[in-house]
Amino acid sequence: MTHTKTVLITGAGSGIGRALAKEAASNGFTLILAGRTLATLEQTRSDCGGADMRCIAADVTTPEGRAAIAEVVGPALDILINNAGVLSVGHIGDMSDTDLERMTTTNLLAPMALTRDLLPALRRSHGRIVNIGSVFGDIGYPFFAGYSATKFGLRGFSDALRRELSGAGIGVTYVAPRATRTAAESSFAALVEPMDMTLDSAETVATQAWNAILKGKRECFPKGPERFFVKIQRLFPSLVDKSVGAQARDPKTLAALKPLPSS
Repeated sequence: MTHTKTVLITGAGSGIGRALAKEAASNGFTLILAGRTLATLEQTRSDCGGADMRCIAADVTTPEGRAAIAEVVGPALDILINNAGVLSVGHIGDMSDTDLERMTTTNLLAPMALTRDLLPALRRSHGRIVNIGSVFGDIGYPFFAGYSATKFGLRGFSDALRRELSGAGIGVTYVAPRATRTAAESSFAALVEPMDMTLDSAETVATQAWNAILKGKRECFPKGPERFFVKIQRLFPSLVDKSVGAQARDPKTLAALKPLPSS
């Protein structure tokens, strides 16, 4: 009898999470959709066309929420996708403790803790851990300093975890999208033009991510100049300092920052 693989996706109620779920459903996976709001998860379920799935409304940043997710997962899990994330944009001097704590807890602590809690289920299935990071986890971006820091951390966690679990039959894939057209885009929309950002759709990100997951790749970066910039960042970071620093100092960029809200 053919085993249907089970995938858990956090932050599955919207954006990249919803697109990842739709792509997984089209590939015949059994889905567990996790998020804070049941109504948005049910919308994702509907968008997936009645695929085999369960929805769990739980806050992945809390021990109680993670315990509820683990209970639904049960003894075995094939793929864990740590996708839930939040974003606050602006001068670091304007970031509140709440902004910084929310990003750190959601983007970094939660995926580390949930991965830890689900390791027994992943070991049983010789599964795969997928962490949704960002190009900003390689290229520290001005006015995204807190967010970049959390994604740098998630990338480091992914590398360390891959090596730690190398003898356990568990794979680790780190996915690093560039800016994406989701609800979070409103937080940085004014910066798109002055900082020359290229945005992908959530569907494009999901397709590229699943291509990497199914091929067992260690990492996935977007097609385009960002992939080249990541290599430059790793080899010649001072060149990126000059280029991106100039963008950050540009009067148009500084003017665009003034009306930006926190998401």
